[in-house]
Amino acid sequence: MDSMPVNWEALDTLIVDFAKSENLIEDSVTCSSSSSPSSSSYHQRMVIRQIRRSLEVGDIDAATDLLLVHAPFILDDHRFLFRLQKQKFIELLRRGTAEARDSAIDCLRTVLAPCALDAYPEAYEEFKHVLLAFIYDKDDPTSLVAHEWSERRRFDIAGLISSVLRAHMHAYDPLFAMTLRYLISIHKGFCFRKGISSPISDLTLRLLLEDRDPPATPQESLYEVPPFDEVDIQALAHAVELTRQGAIDSLRFAKGDLFQAFQNELCRMRLDGSMLDELVREYCIYRGIVDSGLASSSGIQPLSEPLKVNKLDPGFSSSRSCSLEVDCETNKHSDGESSISNAHMNNSPEINADVMGKGTDVEIRYSCDPTANHDDCSTSETHGPENSRVLQRHRSHGTGERSKRKRWRGRYDKHDSVPDVQQELTATAVATSPNLLEEQQGLGLSLDSIGNRENMYETLLAMKDLASRGMAAEVVAEVNRIDPEFFGQNPVLLFQLKQIEFLKLVNTGDHSGALRVACSHLGPLAANDPLLLKSLKETLLALLRPNEDALGRCLPLHALATSLQVAIGRRLGIEEPQLMKMMRAMLYTHNEWFKIQMCKDRFEGLLKIDSLKEINTPLLSDAASKSNADASTNGSSQVTVSSSGRIVEDGSSPTQVSSGDVVCDENAILKVMEFLALPRADAIHLLAQYNGNAETVIQQIFA
Repeated sequence: MDSMPVNWEALDTLIVDFAKSENLIEDSVTCSSSSSPSSSSYHQRMVIRQIRRSLEVGDIDAATDLLLVHAPFILDDHRFLFRLQKQKFIELLRRGTAEARDSAIDCLRTVLAPCALDAYPEAYEEFKHVLLAFIYDKDDPTSLVAHEWSERRRFDIAGLISSVLRAHMHAYDPLFAMTLRYLISIHKGFCFRKGISSPISDLTLRLLLEDRDPPATPQESLYEVPPFDEVDIQALAHAVELTRQGAIDSLRFAKGDLFQAFQNELCRMRLDGSMLDELVREYCIYRGIVDSGLASSSGIQPLSEPLKVNKLDPGFSSSRSCSLEVDCETNKHSDGESSISNAHMNNSPEINADVMGKGTDVEIRYSCDPTANHDDCSTSETHGPENSRVLQRHRSHGTGERSKRKRWRGRYDKHDSVPDVQQELTATAVATSPNLLEEQQGLGLSLDSIGNRENMYETLLAMKDLASRGMAAEVVAEVNRIDPEFFGQNPVLLFQLKQIEFLKLVNTGDHSGALRVACSHLGPLAANDPLLLKSLKETLLALLRPNEDALGRCLPLHALATSLQVAIGRRLGIEEPQLMKMMRAMLYTHNEWFKIQMCKDRFEGLLKIDSLKEINTPLLSDAASKSNADASTNGSSQVTVSSSGRIVEDGSSPTQVSSGDVVCDENAILKVMEFLALPRADAIHLLAQYNGNAETVIQQIFA
């Protein structure tokens, strides 16, 4: 399966926001064990989790006490009160003592029977049926109330109450968690439809659980609402795999708010929280977001053996407390999990260059970050000993930078821990490749030159940081010192580093030096790889614009730094995080899925998927960049894509979609989807067979 480039800076923002929102990280210099997070959303999510856990273990009284304090409206609604008291009745009988039996009878008389009269139409019949629990024991194979005795009932009511609380409190999961659910769901659907195997199925199957929480149903009084737009109904139904009636009920509960209904449905999907935390931790360490002291604490294993991250420190293990008190006040901005800085994302789009050929996969993302143009960035060739001192100076500087990194705090919650997850999940940020011995022999590396695992990892981050700061010549010299054969196997990376060096020289007015770089490096590299010729020509155009800030025109420093980190890391036996592999594959299938649907994803802007896919072409005109940006903008109107891939927005007239030689009216597509309960792509396919006539399609199906 193919993959696509990712805007890693946008993903960094989403993940840092997720980690802050869930109180997983803390500033190493501001830790305070007695403080609690300032996020009301985090507090509400913790309350919901505690209520959920109480219900899942059958402690109905504890859950009721929490509801009475934090969400008394649940107990005022007899629909929920009846379900809670019915479960309490079963849990009292489950104890099997005479005292508990008396309490169960008292519960029937005082609460359950009165609630059954007006909870909902079927409640009284359910009340009479549950009385059979007095006769049929929980272990009776002939029991007529086996369903009521089942512990599965605990999880059903826990899920239902959680859905209602989440919607009423607007205590949605952080944006990244919702985005991940959505992308995994689409990825699975795409692979199933195409009949292909997923390269990340081992991760997605464990991460996104099959079970969903029961939906929150609207009260009877909310049923009298205006009819919803069929476009909204179909968009919601197919986005989160609902029936049409399920989508209507969800919209009713959200009072017609499509995006709120969408978030409600996404949060019903269950994620393995421990596995997600581990994936995020692995990514944060690899990207230098959190301190890599974990690698040091794990200890270096012999380089002939695969390196894996050991279990977390006991402070982060299954002995975590489930108290609402939190140890560190690092969540000042965690309320903004749904608010991602567009400015930060828009300034770092990423593209997959046309120079994909020999060597490594290279992803280019332009970053207009002003810090990329440092005064101390050398543009001259640097020899090994001198450049080694450059890296040493950078490491000394990096010691201060490292102290500014976040510290992984972990989830202080014993109920969130799944013991096997950390063993099953290979922390590939510090895992060595199987053929590392052969690679090391070819590289001439040793433990003496690289040091322990932490030093190896810090070297990798230092190289990434040098590249992101535009110190191309220093990077080239240092890589050649460590591995003289690296650029021979990765000529595209060398070409891009020399591009940066060339443009920096142009920017400083040293045209002679720039031409020397072009003649000695760019020209020969392009001669060996014709795919580089186009980029070479576009690079040379910088000579015609001497008054422009070439570095300010969004050089791909951050993307190049990431590509360099991945490539060098593989040579050193440090694989990229599994989350990076997942995002590449899932964003690719997201693109392909909506090509099949011949429409634009109405929810990609809400989930920042458009920012993750934001791409430009290197060194092209602003007009080309603007056209790509326009293509990725998510408007509010219904958008369709023709078979040629062109995006078309509808105006006042119905949108038409071209499928082969047949033009399908948008209303006809929706009509077939509604009457035949078909996916959009299947509806378009049928309409194409019958000249776009919806009535003919329906008649032929029911004939």
